[in-house]
Amino acid sequence: MAPHVYLKNMKNLNMNTFRIVGDLSHLLSIFILLHTFYKRKSCAGISFKSQCLYLLIYILRYLDLPTTWQYIPYNTSLKLIFLCSSAWTLYLMTTRYRPTRDPSIDTFPSWILILGSILLGLLFHYQNTVLEISWAISIWLESVAILPQLFMMQRTGEAETITAHYLFALGIYRVMYIPNWVLRYIYENPPWFDGISITAGVVQMVLYSDFFWVYWKKVMKEGRRRRFELLV
Repeated sequence: MAPHVYLKNMKNLNMNTFRIVGDLSHLLSIFILLHTFYKRKSCAGISFKSQCLYLLIYILRYLDLPTTWQYIPYNTSLKLIFLCSSAWTLYLMTTRYRPTRDPSIDTFPSWILILGSILLGLLFHYQNTVLEISWAISIWLESVAILPQLFMMQRTGEAETITAHYLFALGIYRVMYIPNWVLRYIYENPPWFDGISITAGVVQMVLYSDFFWVYWKKVMKEGRRRRFELLV
């Protein structure tokens, strides 16, 4: 939620089913990721660069946390969970499970994504304030943050099924926000419309589309339990 509409909507926080399912799917993706680390005692197959981007996204988006934490406990709780879990993930990948990380295949130039998101955030935002611009940058960056992970999987040509479950849950989180936006536009007064979030969300869905198809073919239909090739 953009900072400029946060307080305006705090009494009428839209809590339709799609919003809740999306947030639960996001939480599930975090649980799957951390559970995988502890179960395998390894972070192999997970892009360190994508995880760094997600932490940067949460930091930029939640700069308003010190001033808005008391208004909507639901949002505040999620923000703290996302921030802490993302920081913990990076801690595990740089300490306990660092020997299992292979930088030689995690080579996507993530600086391009950061630079592009900064430029888009500076060009397209709602108000000329630090909170608004940082929020816009985080939205644009989230739409492409999965690219290093997808690129890494394409380089190896295969993926652990448990890694695919993590990505699928993360993708469903964004999918659920689309009908959530539709309902908010229909039922909120005045109609809710956020061009930045919607555009970035569509970009994100396009990036996920190929992975969703492979996941459906290899995991859902063929029932691959441990590992599968990415080629359909």
